[in-house]
Amino acid sequence: MERETLIFVGIAFGILVFSHVFLWLLFPKLAQLVYKPKTEKGKRSMRKFSTALKWGFFIAIFPLIEPFFSPPGLEHLGKQDFFIVLAIINLTWIIIELSNVMRHAFLENFTSNKENNLRERRILTQVAFIRKLFIIIVIIVALSAILMHFESARKIGAGLLTSAGILGIIVGLAAQKSIANLLAGFQIAFTQPIRIDDVVVVEEEWGKIEEINLTYVVVKIWDQRRLVLPINYFIETPFQNWTRTTADIWGTVFLYLDHTIPVEKLKTKLKEILEGSPLWDRKVQVLQVTDYTEKSVEIRCLMSARDSPTAFDLRCLVREKMLSYLQENYPESLPKCRVLLEKIETKDSG
Repeated sequence: MERETLIFVGIAFGILVFSHVFLWLLFPKLAQLVYKPKTEKGKRSMRKFSTALKWGFFIAIFPLIEPFFSPPGLEHLGKQDFFIVLAIINLTWIIIELSNVMRHAFLENFTSNKENNLRERRILTQVAFIRKLFIIIVIIVALSAILMHFESARKIGAGLLTSAGILGIIVGLAAQKSIANLLAGFQIAFTQPIRIDDVVVVEEEWGKIEEINLTYVVVKIWDQRRLVLPINYFIETPFQNWTRTTADIWGTVFLYLDHTIPVEKLKTKLKEILEGSPLWDRKVQVLQVTDYTEKSVEIRCLMSARDSPTAFDLRCLVREKMLSYLQENYPESLPKCRVLLEKIETKDSG
């Protein structure tokens, strides 16, 4: 028995080495005829797909020795059952990795590293959601195929089917929130109130949509925190989407100054600041007196940028430059409190 086990292990190891070397030499050349990755993620997905195929090739050749040997310690499963289970698992692995390769091959034709990338982000959101749903379906089908292959599992399944009505009601009541989130995910993937990389304000926090999963959304807050929200939040709760129709955004800077400030000088200075900064997209440049009170004048500087992070940096730059300009040239126009002192004369009672 020991000799038979050693022979079995030796043959299995030889087939494994042969399959890996064969695909290591052949697969890259064949793959490049169909798809040549352009990104590091694409190359990584091809390596994983290649690994899945290597094990698949090994499992496909392995049954050739099945008439002569049984896998040690697994005799109770039966030779045929053992290889069928392995084949189902490996086929599931291959399909999942193939879907990842196809995703990268499709998305490499779209680049989101440009100013107007709404179409690319829309497609990225839909592809990511559909692939996650596809993987879940493939895994469920694979597990069902494995369980239904065994007689005991089929008997259990038949018993469950007899009470499917009651079970469906119980599961529906218990998982109604999860089902609602899944349906909300479908709605978001295709109507797209949000997309990956959209700039949003939720729960009084400003951030970007980082992940859209089947049941939840991850928002990357500006200070690197992550806000995790159920996906139906974006269906049921009002929120701000700053990049819904375009990535361009307008920024504002408010100045509160004394009534004596020369507004025309500030308009000239704002134009000088914006024209000297690469952050400005040269579309919008406005300075207006939007309000005044008995204490100060409200002046609004309005400017545009290609996206929200750039607009934030541009607003900070304008504040800094304007403050320095006022301190150097019009320090008397900075907000102040006026106090009028009058001398009151009193008559001497004596």
